[in-house]
Amino acid sequence: MTNLLNIQLAPLNVPFIRRRQTTAVLLWFISLPVTLCVFFILCTTIFFWPWIIAYSLFALFDIAPENGGRRFSFARKAAFWKWYASYFPITLIKEADLDPSKNYIFGYHPHGVISVGAWTNFGTEANDFSKKFPGITCRLLTLASNFNLPFYREYLMAQGLASVSRQSCENILRKGPGHSVIIVVGGAGESLNARPGVYDLVLKRRLGFIKLAVRNGACLCPVFSFGENDIWEQADNPKGSNVWKFQKTLQKLSGWTMPIFHGRGIFNYDVGILPHRRPITTIVGRPIEVKKIENPTEEDLLEVQKKYIDELYHIWNTYKDKYAKNRVRELTLI
Repeated sequence: MTNLLNIQLAPLNVPFIRRRQTTAVLLWFISLPVTLCVFFILCTTIFFWPWIIAYSLFALFDIAPENGGRRFSFARKAAFWKWYASYFPITLIKEADLDPSKNYIFGYHPHGVISVGAWTNFGTEANDFSKKFPGITCRLLTLASNFNLPFYREYLMAQGLASVSRQSCENILRKGPGHSVIIVVGGAGESLNARPGVYDLVLKRRLGFIKLAVRNGACLCPVFSFGENDIWEQADNPKGSNVWKFQKTLQKLSGWTMPIFHGRGIFNYDVGILPHRRPITTIVGRPIEVKKIENPTEEDLLEVQKKYIDELYHIWNTYKDKYAKNRVRELTLI
């Protein structure tokens, strides 16, 4: 635990550009509680009740999250996201051009605490994804339960997010050439492994996204973010401990879990919930051609999974000495 007497305070003469970056990250971090608070405050005023009721009914029957959401270019391209990406900073590197006549399923690794690299590179245009991969319309997928949250759901969809359900994935892939999805493969369980220098990926038993690719004939493309696990510290939660049991129970009940993490503050560098200013480098690997099979066998899936894992290791071995110098062990698949 950090000694309160040794907390390093941010100096008063921090350049405005860095203050702006910190503010951008703070506003992103509190977007969920702020949108929920606004909704509930409006609920306390009788004047807004007709609009609240109408909106609630609309959200209840809205099928947009299952059909690619409602992305808005102005939201994704806002200068705000450039400031946000520069805070860490976050960069996007591609290993190969992608054919816009094909569909892709991007697998994102590692999950990290909140998948900051995935949000920045695929939920915004902070690093010019559409320019690096022209003709590819990629939607970042998240839990369907996030689209039950009033106002916050609109914010997510404006950034191009959609539900991670199987039906949602297939609806997007069937929209036509170039329409693609990115799935954070490790899920909530992997977030509990997110610690600086550690890259433990929950992948061996993850065949759902492989099956999705095979059934739809979509190319698979591994994405690896070096530094994703470095931006927050996480409390120890060894398997079998009370903390671990609570986190796993929460995951079973809700589909998400709660890493106990800490980073830095607004005016100090040691205590708080904001992420540390540590670089994240996202590598989009080479695409893997997948033969379409309507009813693939487990053998078919394992064969494709092996190719995917091989490409993931190619990314790791190519870039680890440059972007994972602080690793405490090699890439581990669970």
